[in-house]
Amino acid sequence: MDNEDDDIARAIALSLEEAQRPQPDRNATPGSDDDENEEAFQRELAAAIAASKAESETNPRTQAPPARARSISPPAPVLQPKPSAEAGPSGTSSFLTERQRMEQERLERRKRLREAGDGALGGQDDSGQSAAKRARTSPPPRQQSGPVASSSSGRTASSSQASSSNGGIFWDGELRQTANAHVDPSKDKKATFRFSDIVGPKADVSFAILSSYCNQDPWLRMMFDPSTPVILVNQPGAEGNAAVEHLCSHWVRTRPFLRNGRGAMHVKLIMIFYKDGRLRVAIPTANFVDYDWRDIENSAWVQDIPLRQTAIRHDAKATDFPATLQRVLHQLNVPAALNEHINGNHPDLPIKSVIELRMRWDWSKVKVKLVASLAGKHEGWEEVGRTGHPALMKAIQELDARANKGRSLTLECQGSSIGAYSTQWMNEFFCSARGESAKSWLDKPKTQRAKLPWPSVKIIFPTRETVKNSKLSFPGGGTMFCRKNQWEAKNFPRELFHDSKSKRGRVLMHSKMILGIFANTSSSSSGASSSSRAYKAPIDSEDEEESGDEHQSNSNIAGWAYVGSHNFTPSAWGTLSGSEGKPSLNIVNYELGIIFPLKNEQEIDAVACWERPPKKYNLKTDRAWIQDEVLNAMFGG
Repeated sequence: MDNEDDDIARAIALSLEEAQRPQPDRNATPGSDDDENEEAFQRELAAAIAASKAESETNPRTQAPPARARSISPPAPVLQPKPSAEAGPSGTSSFLTERQRMEQERLERRKRLREAGDGALGGQDDSGQSAAKRARTSPPPRQQSGPVASSSSGRTASSSQASSSNGGIFWDGELRQTANAHVDPSKDKKATFRFSDIVGPKADVSFAILSSYCNQDPWLRMMFDPSTPVILVNQPGAEGNAAVEHLCSHWVRTRPFLRNGRGAMHVKLIMIFYKDGRLRVAIPTANFVDYDWRDIENSAWVQDIPLRQTAIRHDAKATDFPATLQRVLHQLNVPAALNEHINGNHPDLPIKSVIELRMRWDWSKVKVKLVASLAGKHEGWEEVGRTGHPALMKAIQELDARANKGRSLTLECQGSSIGAYSTQWMNEFFCSARGESAKSWLDKPKTQRAKLPWPSVKIIFPTRETVKNSKLSFPGGGTMFCRKNQWEAKNFPRELFHDSKSKRGRVLMHSKMILGIFANTSSSSSGASSSSRAYKAPIDSEDEEESGDEHQSNSNIAGWAYVGSHNFTPSAWGTLSGSEGKPSLNIVNYELGIIFPLKNEQEIDAVACWERPPKKYNLKTDRAWIQDEVLNAMFGG
């Protein structure tokens, strides 16, 4: 902190901003509530961590220069948790202290709002939770020693050491889990990524573009040389307006536009430009806070991109990985931040425009497909097909990974936030996951779509007991979200839930992964329960012919894997409406991830960060982790 007066001013500014924040729209897109709630949570969490770190600084020379941007104030004093017969161990980890600070601040805010008669706390938003949107973006290390899905995903870690990278260069791409302080050493033998491994030697970095829902500024700045120019993309303010601001002389923060301030800038992205001309692109599932890289399990995909010997021409019609990345950066307001740097202290950045990424760097060895969700309303098939779950469908088609005639599909969806599910939305998503066009889907009557059964989906989320028995126990479950009114709703798909247990021991996972697993239709029902039996979305022969689904399945592909920031929610993937002739896709969040094919069952097991097969909930004894049921009691709610 600069001084006591600055602290007070910041506290007042934050309080005023919170008081003026618009309440969530009760007519929001289905599924948006779980993601909107994350905003308040992450603001408070970021405030707690930033304050804790800033107060612990003893050397003034390590302090960041005063920022021109709005700073966050420290939270209210911490109250000790109430004694509880169910409370887990009270470790001395800074993670738990930060969590206590955040919880007390959140509960006091809710109490104030209740006393003021604020109706927004009722209904679906009663949890007050802001799903810790920390996308863990990359498949974990594989068990075999060579490429796991070499045609698409590059090499995976197979080291006998579970420590950091050897500082190598990843021309073919690398998929690893992040390092974690609480894993079982006997189950953690593969190489991992630390944030510092991804950045590399500070002296080698000439420029960086970073994106995260929330960040811990002092910790993040320690990863870079103080003179290195950095662009940081973060969540916009309450009004949702795009903005650019200086954090210090070499750091510029940019914020994208969000309609009415609703939704989340949830993209996790690291782009490191090195002085030798190389570009490193990383998609992690973690935010830029220390505990995401220490206490909670995440994933990260990393690939190095060489400079071209000769630049190519700009292609405005390209839809490949770099073209998609450029489109995302435009939507995240990165060009404005580039101009701010170039017109200020850094006129010699390695790029002057984001369109140079595809022109000047050689992306030919990148085999994964990039899938983005861009917040907003998208109309017409050309626009609809470029974002959200229709973009996932196109990527599956391009990877030749469709589930066509003679094959069924089962999805295993691991995430940290549960959405507002309906059979209609889940079948809509499942249609895209099969690689099928949504055109015929939209032409079916809504009443017919609403009556479809649940598709073959396994929602992987920790039980209350699993959280309790984890190394950090209940306080460590503060970034996993399912609301009580969701879980107890009459038509909620509790029968689809399976326990989330890490393969690395008693740690909780914030990774976002979806596995699409194929089975031959003739054998898919053998030994399968009614709830887990592979399901094929209904489609008649005429629809199949029109949508091009007569394409034969690729027998060399056993499935596919998505890893990124998307939770399995409508807010992240979007909701279709309209008709076949006039489609519309509404997306609440900005999200980003990769998808790649899997060749066999061994690759499927190697990519999954959870124990497979996942154990189905026993609905007589198992209950999803609902943090308010426990943390309110622990922290005085």
